[in-house]
Amino acid sequence: MSLGYGIQLPVQSQSTLYAEPWEADAGPADLVEVARAADRAGFAYVAACDHVAIPHRLAGAMSTVWYDPVATLAHLAAVTVRVRLLAHVAVVGLRHPLLTAKQYATLDHLSGGRLILGVGAGHVREEFEVLGVDFERRGAVLDETIDALRAALGPDEFPSHHGKSFDFEGLGQRPRPAQARVPLWVGGSSPAAVRRAALKGDGWLPQGDPRERLPAQIETLRRLRGDGAPLTVGAITEPLYVGAPGWEVGRRTLTGPPGALAESLRAYGAMGVHQIQVRFRCRGRTELVDQIDRFGAEVGPLLDGAS
Repeated sequence: MSLGYGIQLPVQSQSTLYAEPWEADAGPADLVEVARAADRAGFAYVAACDHVAIPHRLAGAMSTVWYDPVATLAHLAAVTVRVRLLAHVAVVGLRHPLLTAKQYATLDHLSGGRLILGVGAGHVREEFEVLGVDFERRGAVLDETIDALRAALGPDEFPSHHGKSFDFEGLGQRPRPAQARVPLWVGGSSPAAVRRAALKGDGWLPQGDPRERLPAQIETLRRLRGDGAPLTVGAITEPLYVGAPGWEVGRRTLTGPPGALAESLRAYGAMGVHQIQVRFRCRGRTELVDQIDRFGAEVGPLLDGAS
């Protein structure tokens, strides 16, 4: 089986953990060109994050640049053809499931069925408090929200859900999603998140687990999943640079010719990973687009038979 690969888009989120300096002055045109490059290069998905508002105490590290994922992915749906559109991840517990379903069903409809809805519990207390949502109960609320979204994004024009936090029936929503079942991937690496992914998700998006931690996490997923439906297992790779960078890209960055990179990345498939999220070190949009093009043309084909 081949190892799929996708990318978290630059520009749309600018945490100091991963943003490159050039992104500070970038904008919509750069985002579009990168998404088009990923579409052209055979990437499985482009991804956008979700934060409503960042408090002063976290703004220095996280920045306040977080594009809305629905608006961003809808914009990019109109300028791409094939690549899937991933919310990585939507903090769906901040919103009523019918509101989330309305937004993402419309996105799936407009994009011809290209949505992957990644969901996570969230971690910024102030976001929850300002929106009137109980931060301490966010895990339980997310569990129920997933169930409610299964109903609200399903085939029924008038979905119903009866739970502790949400209760609805007799309210119709169209357009329906283009997909018969919108893939729902659960993000996070805590024991609760891994359990949630195994029991409720169609896929798992780890929170940057290093390679050595993944086999144990995947074994836990499989054990909890039991004989359930297939689960798409993801991983976030080390930073990459195809070729010889000629500049300081950091000691953790994987660099080298396509064959060497592919050999290293195929190890993820051997662990049981189905799709990897890649990130390229770059000094500007032109270099990033070149890296995406090279990866798609020279590394991607070598990932076939990865697992």
